[in-house]
Amino acid sequence: MKSLVLFLISLLFLAGCTFPGTTDTSGTDDRTAVEVTEVIDGDTVKIIYDGKETTVRYLLVDTPETNHPRFGKQPLGPEATERNRDLIEQAQQIEIEFDVGDRFDDYDRLLAYFYADGKSIQEQLLEEGFARVAYIFPPNTRYVDEFRDAEADAKDAEIGIWEYENYSTDRGFNADAYGQTEVDGTDTADDCRIKGNINRSGNKIYHMPGSPSYEETNPEQWFCTKQQARDAGFRSSGQ
Repeated sequence: MKSLVLFLISLLFLAGCTFPGTTDTSGTDDRTAVEVTEVIDGDTVKIIYDGKETTVRYLLVDTPETNHPRFGKQPLGPEATERNRDLIEQAQQIEIEFDVGDRFDDYDRLLAYFYADGKSIQEQLLEEGFARVAYIFPPNTRYVDEFRDAEADAKDAEIGIWEYENYSTDRGFNADAYGQTEVDGTDTADDCRIKGNINRSGNKIYHMPGSPSYEETNPEQWFCTKQQARDAGFRSSGQ
């Protein structure tokens, strides 16, 4: 009987242990340092996992493709890849974090959140307009609210994938929409309602009707379209 008790205690001890060097976070928000061996594109990399090289897909984000068999190279795909590579290569430490759901997708890619020196890589790509929030499959949704906030900032600033209307869609990226001239209004005085303001620091900022500071802004210039404001050296109030 004594031997059986000791055996059961040993099993319980082993079940509660995590051996050094593994990347098993058991669905917690614990992070594990990893080595990135290759940056494939803006949302996919390869790491050493369980002693072998494994492809990892970033959770909850999507960036334009660079070498897709059907879509080919999409606008801003190379830029998203390069920014992803920069964030990884400039960091002293890369860590991953798993969510509580499936660890692998249908393509046998590991799914994880990535951190460069403690800062979310996904969130940075969203903030800078290189990625959109996508592939939301519960229960892997731990940071979806934070990611949507970061995406909203880039949308408001109209940067990256949000610069051209209808390029970034719920179904992916529409290459035909990228680079199209925006038509926000005509050159008639009634439609020229975009306010161009120069603040005390000399920054040129344009304010769209309906924006939080629009009504209180005293304009130095009026514009009919956002492109006119940009051509004059003004940037969005969201940037």
